[in-house]
Amino acid sequence: MSLYRDTAVVLRVQKLGEADRIITLLTRRYGKVRAVAKGVRRTTSRFGARVEPFCHVDVQLYTGRTLDVITQVQTVDAFGVQIVEDYQRYTAACAVLETVDRLAAEEGEPVLRLYLLAVGALRALAGRDRDSSQVLDAFLLRAMSFAGWSPALTECARCGQSGPHAAFNVQAGGAVCTTCRPAGSVRPSALTLPLMEALLHGDWDTAEAAVAPVRREASGLVAAHLQWYMERQLRSLPLVERTVPELIRERASEAALVGAAEGDS
Repeated sequence: MSLYRDTAVVLRVQKLGEADRIITLLTRRYGKVRAVAKGVRRTTSRFGARVEPFCHVDVQLYTGRTLDVITQVQTVDAFGVQIVEDYQRYTAACAVLETVDRLAAEEGEPVLRLYLLAVGALRALAGRDRDSSQVLDAFLLRAMSFAGWSPALTECARCGQSGPHAAFNVQAGGAVCTTCRPAGSVRPSALTLPLMEALLHGDWDTAEAAVAPVRREASGLVAAHLQWYMERQLRSLPLVERTVPELIRERASEAALVGAAEGDS
């Protein structure tokens, strides 16, 4: 019997028998691990609530013949408590976990950068300081960079000519110049690709200044690019609510009130 310990994010759970579950974890040192949590579906379980999706845990396991077995779990961050109370953040977090599960295809292969991206995205969603849609888009762009699928944003995806370029083509790999532009390319707003660049590199001042139509367009390009190169549709992405953040609505209301007051005067 070989014991080992690591920190991990719980990606998903599956029922096993009458009282057990198979827990899929993304660990810091060992990559994706599938392990059995015995008896966690019983009301007397010591750590059943600690191995739910979105949990960031310190976990001890021992190596089994087919699946490893969880023996101890301690909570590092209870992200799920804040996330599940808000449907928009919940659906965004589900998309984060599904993307991680798809990209970490090989079990036991270390993917430290992907682990850190997942923890950072869940922490941002739980903290509620930023728009959940933008947190998700930033995560997806960085996850694609990890996988080698990062879209070209500042140069032509085909010839490498420096931009900015007016067209974007998912199959070509991102922004394309007028010479290389294939049929079926889209022409996004002039502010959309700079927004995607800002999200990729963590320029939140620029990202948060973007208006709602530009945010929605960027989200659409990010999702299309990810699913094209992943060669499958993520089940959670269509459920993600792409709404204008409350702060933007409040500012718009304030501006309208100020404008009305100035008009009356």
